[in-house]
Amino acid sequence: MRFLRELLETLILAVLIFLVVQTTLQSFQIQFESMKPNLQPGQRLVVNKILYFNFSWGKATKYIPFLHKENNTAFLFHPPQRGDVIVFEPPLPSASDYIKRIIGLPGEKIEIKGGKVYANGEPLNEPYIADVPNYNYGPEVVPPGYYFVLGDNRNNSSDSHSWGFVPLKNFVGKAWVSFWPLDRWGWAPNYSFAQVER
Repeated sequence: MRFLRELLETLILAVLIFLVVQTTLQSFQIQFESMKPNLQPGQRLVVNKILYFNFSWGKATKYIPFLHKENNTAFLFHPPQRGDVIVFEPPLPSASDYIKRIIGLPGEKIEIKGGKVYANGEPLNEPYIADVPNYNYGPEVVPPGYYFVLGDNRNNSSDSHSWGFVPLKNFVGKAWVSFWPLDRWGWAPNYSFAQVER
């Protein structure tokens, strides 16, 4: 009887751990060259699916304590930030999710000209890109609840400059750790503009 009870407890614990892992983490494989030189085709990542967990109770959201808020949306941890590398369902028909870098936040005016990206008129310092963009874009204002994303391989990427903004509801999560191949093991190539802009 004791053996059966311990076996049942172990099975329940295993199922709980499995469910927690499935709802918070996901494996993702890079398929294309749009994030070169930072992410290579065939590279595998762990994606943090819970980091951007959010909900909206309309105007009542602003009265909920201890949460990060953006407009009428409350985030359990923090909202997406410029420089985050994210996995998302593209807003156009595709057999797989995309991976890009957040460049424009809700309410910002984004423009690309002369090989530079501008957010609200300020040029962004982007040490992570392969080459400067050889195209122009905008200016366009990012709508509330949407984000402007670009690949690091600017001239070989299907991204917001060609098909538009990505709604927050399409986000799968933030790239967290690279685990394969072993020689590229480490943190995902997220970039903190907040530290640079201080």
